Amino acid sequence: MPTDQILALLVAERDKLNRAIEALQGAKRRGRPPKNLIAASEAAPAPAARKGRSAAQRKAQSQRMKEYWAKRRAGKK
Repeated sequence: MPTDQILALLVAERDKLNRAIEALQGAKRRGRPPKNLIAASEAAPAPAARKGRSAAQRKAQSQRMKEYWAKRRAGKK
């Protein structure tokens, strides 16, 4: 058997084994890998902390902005 044919058979077998290994390991992760693989795998997603303002804070901000725009409109006339 010529060496070219043996080489082609070996390459085909290697490709087959690589596909089988990938299938057993699961889908490949797409994108940039995390910097620290151990920390990324151990870290659980943190519960979403409520960011923002209370209703009273929103109301006070609204009042301040209404006053601000009223002064701006009065100054342009």
